[in-house]
Amino acid sequence: MAASQGSARAPGQPTASRGSVPRATNPFRSRRFWITLLILLAANLFITNVLLAPAQPTTITLPYNVFKDQVTADNVVTVTTTGDAITGVTKTAVAEPGTGTKATHFTTQHPSFANDNLETLLEQHGVTINAKPENPPLPFWEQLLLSFGPTLLIVGGLVYLLRRSAAAGAGGLLGSFGQSRARLYDAERPATTFADVAGIDEVKQELEELVDFLKEPQKYEKLGGRVPKGVLLIGPPGTGKTLLARAVAGEAKVPFFSQSASEFVEAIVGVGAARVRDLFEKARKAAPAIIFIDELDAIGRSRSSGLRLGSNDEQEQTLNQILTEMDGFEAGAGVIVLSATNRAEILDPALTRPGRFDRRVTLQPPDRRGRAAILKLHSAGVPLGPDVDLNEVAGRTPGLVGADLRNLVNEAALGAARKGESVVTSTDFYEAIDRILLGTERHLMLSQTDRERIAYHESGHALLGLLLPGADPVRKVTIIPHGGSLGVTVQSPIDDRFNYGEVYLRARIIGALGGRAAEQLVYEDVSTGASNDLQQVTMIAREMVVRWGMSAKIGPLAFAEDGQSNGLSMVRPYSEATAREVDLEIKRIADECFAEAVRLLTENRNRLDALARALLAEDSLGEDQILSVTGLHRVPTAAEEVGAATGTGLT
Repeated sequence: MAASQGSARAPGQPTASRGSVPRATNPFRSRRFWITLLILLAANLFITNVLLAPAQPTTITLPYNVFKDQVTADNVVTVTTTGDAITGVTKTAVAEPGTGTKATHFTTQHPSFANDNLETLLEQHGVTINAKPENPPLPFWEQLLLSFGPTLLIVGGLVYLLRRSAAAGAGGLLGSFGQSRARLYDAERPATTFADVAGIDEVKQELEELVDFLKEPQKYEKLGGRVPKGVLLIGPPGTGKTLLARAVAGEAKVPFFSQSASEFVEAIVGVGAARVRDLFEKARKAAPAIIFIDELDAIGRSRSSGLRLGSNDEQEQTLNQILTEMDGFEAGAGVIVLSATNRAEILDPALTRPGRFDRRVTLQPPDRRGRAAILKLHSAGVPLGPDVDLNEVAGRTPGLVGADLRNLVNEAALGAARKGESVVTSTDFYEAIDRILLGTERHLMLSQTDRERIAYHESGHALLGLLLPGADPVRKVTIIPHGGSLGVTVQSPIDDRFNYGEVYLRARIIGALGGRAAEQLVYEDVSTGASNDLQQVTMIAREMVVRWGMSAKIGPLAFAEDGQSNGLSMVRPYSEATAREVDLEIKRIADECFAEAVRLLTENRNRLDALARALLAEDSLGEDQILSVTGLHRVPTAAEEVGAATGTGLT
């Protein structure tokens, strides 16, 4: 089972601090600045377009033939041409056809096809002729403005930003870009304490020493002790790493600066390093304090892994600055760095060495007792029915972490509310477990042929789970589609498992191949329904060969590719000949397990048929019904009662 971790109740929204660390004011975020700018723009438009705009006389548009008639009648005084456009002035007002508007100023258009010697006509009637170029040159002041205006504007903006940055202490030309975006949580009103954390008591004990040092540093200093400069929390997503960091801050009652590692990096090279400097400077001023950097792998990736286009990129500069700041603490600075990651294997070695992150705290998956404590914490405000046993619910949820258990309680409460219940019952919890692990029930219109094939497929899984020694007990089998599966067989491990024997792993493979074996036996044909089963078979068989040394031909050697790199490409730690042997051994294990599955189902064909018929009639069968239909008997042990549902089925 993959390593996972318990956590506790999600904290409430943190309260922003008004402590001693000032935040520089960005002038561009000021409402007063934008209101003033809008007023100035509106005033500029009004002055230039209304007050200073010259008065324009009324101008009408005349057809070209009407214009010529006015020239012939000696009513036109002057004309001005710009290309084919003609404007002019008449002695007496002329009415515009169609509108009746009269004016002495007019405009018309000379047709491109006209060849009427207009110039001679105008000269004969004493009309003054003016001409303007179509593209006149701009005035000198406009040319000067367009040439130097943008440059002057950019220079002026940079000077303004430089002065504002210097006044705000934001680090020179970078201005507000170089300021840290860390949230400062109020130490006087902590949102989270260790009372909000459950299921990971051993981790809390490790961090209590850290809290004690922040509260009473003199107790350790007088004996020559030195607080760790950094503590790295390692665990998969949803395990409570961030919650633990907040709990440390709440218990120590010191300023707590929280920031995600991805917030350091920007497109502008150097901004991340400037933000790191600003963050550590604020923390030193507020010392004793805690800096929490979430998802450290976003900037802490090893500098020797993968091909880099340059050694001076933004991510590397940011990492170098963090290394410098952490190693440059003066004695007694009182600043501790907490970081969280779920990919500790890719972090740069310089970051995890003693003197920077001195202590590595790995969050382990909660055991049954830890899960019960987490469920109790999350269900504190939920009215539970008298039949709810949180210890039993915890026994059905191995592998679930704190975030999963919080979601489980929430789903159970939502299900009870949907049914109009006043309390949350054990049935609501079990339905929530099925919804989380198996997916939401789907209503598909399946043909009788498909239902029968699915019934035999799931019966093959279930029957082998009962027949194989060492297999996980079968708790439920259903042919009702859930999530991406058309049917599901639920098996429960006897207890939380942390070590797996070869017999158990082979039983897992045989059980996963039970559906395909049943189809082969009954229909002499196989379907696409075993795709997820085959993925599990391949994964387990490969790990047995390359990681766990469970192949006689390969021997007790580990050939797992765990991301080893030579700086440019992934390195495979074995030869082509060994790779071929690995492939043959994986296939051998799968073939042997499939043959065993077919053999067991053939010997128990009557039980397989009976179980399939019962599934077609009932859709779902519980553990007692399965045992009754197959005629098999098993004496349950106390450990078997604390298993948790994990499903495999058709996809």
